[in-house]
Amino acid sequence: MSSLSFDIDEVIAGKRRLEDAQALELYHKASLHDLGTWASATSQRMHPEDFRTYVIDRNINYTNVCTARCTFCAFRRDHEDSDAYTLEYQQIGKKISELVAIGGTQILMQGGMNDKLPIEWYESLLRYIKMNFPTVHIHAFSPPEFIEFERFFSMDVREVIRRFHKAGLDTIPGGGGEIFAPRVRRRIGLGKCTGDDWLRVMRVAHEEGLNTSATMLIGHIEFVRERIEHMSAIRDMQDYSTALGGEKPAGEVISRVKSRWPGVFAKSASELESIENAGRYAAFIHWPFQRENTPLGRAQEWDPTVHGPYDDSENDDILRGRVVRMAGAEEYLRMLAIARLFLDNVPSLQSSWVTMGPKIGQLALFFGANDMGSVMMEENVVSAAGTTYRLSEREICRLIRDGGWIPAQRDQYYNVLNRHDGPNSPDLRPVSDPPMRHVKQIDKQFIGAAPGFDDGEDRSVKVQLPILGGNESKKI
Repeated sequence: MSSLSFDIDEVIAGKRRLEDAQALELYHKASLHDLGTWASATSQRMHPEDFRTYVIDRNINYTNVCTARCTFCAFRRDHEDSDAYTLEYQQIGKKISELVAIGGTQILMQGGMNDKLPIEWYESLLRYIKMNFPTVHIHAFSPPEFIEFERFFSMDVREVIRRFHKAGLDTIPGGGGEIFAPRVRRRIGLGKCTGDDWLRVMRVAHEEGLNTSATMLIGHIEFVRERIEHMSAIRDMQDYSTALGGEKPAGEVISRVKSRWPGVFAKSASELESIENAGRYAAFIHWPFQRENTPLGRAQEWDPTVHGPYDDSENDDILRGRVVRMAGAEEYLRMLAIARLFLDNVPSLQSSWVTMGPKIGQLALFFGANDMGSVMMEENVVSAAGTTYRLSEREICRLIRDGGWIPAQRDQYYNVLNRHDGPNSPDLRPVSDPPMRHVKQIDKQFIGAAPGFDDGEDRSVKVQLPILGGNESKKI
């Protein structure tokens, strides 16, 4: 058991809230095993049900033209690039039709910040989708897009959100969160909104009654304390939203949050102290930076013998973002567990199997996650940076069931649509034409030389192993 300066049992039981310094202490002092045990117990308290969930949706990137110059992105294009595109409404409609055909219920629609698309283009798109696919939930346009809309259309983000909501927008995804710290954003998100502006968009969305999600990107140039500060901002703003909805003493909470994050309230003012149907952060998702094909991916890998300690370093290369500290499975799970213990007011944490792979994605259910995220019929942004994991509904259900839970399909509000506890469950139905493994044909009597002989002499004939059956065996 790790030795801590505070009572972790009270945190697990929901009787006390982690302070920023205590979350940092967990990162540095707690073992991965202990973190998983504590986060799993916390998740079980918050989600005692016998199922874990997933959603069937499709990522639709309506344009890849973008005014930002994020150094971690391999997806963006300029207008003049040969492979720049903006999808027609009918192309988007075809993608949604394919989603509906497999039982999908929502689209996650995001794009680059394309300065040649007027606000009417977006409103007409939303109306087109709602008219032709009335049952499909539209989860679209991340905060950086809204901040650019504010600039492109010369109107406050509140008015943009109101117009989009009226046209059919249901909820807002948390894309573009990265790390809120100005030191980090100035170096990895050139032309992208500040952390305060990201939080402002979500504040306004909650005030206008829309639910959202929150995200965090780790494993690049950030310090660990900046990750904790990032989650602290999300937790405080969730306090603000729940206070608006009447779940906490509103005046005290609102004053505290406004004094701590004044930049979030500098624009898009609201005169309301109470909102009956205020929105919330429904979920938190974090994932490690994928370096392939990105400008930031060309940075040096952190070497402690060369650069010294990373966190709060005074090394100029680290401070200027010339050195990255990548995050693998252990780091991902460690931060997931801390997030579950820290974000006591965010109900759901999603597994990030898209970047971490299916087995780590499954293991995330034992480190605080209660949701496997999306079957993700299509994904273009992360995959452009080198990640290629794909899972079918059958495979996601199997991962959940093998973990000890019943798989359940949900909607964006985490309402269960289909509970898969019968023989017709996607992972339990027999496959009429199961995929077969293709084995390469070889025409040799022997396979592979035995290891351990490295003196250069060719002993291959003496030490090779006969293929099953020896000379009489059939060739495979």
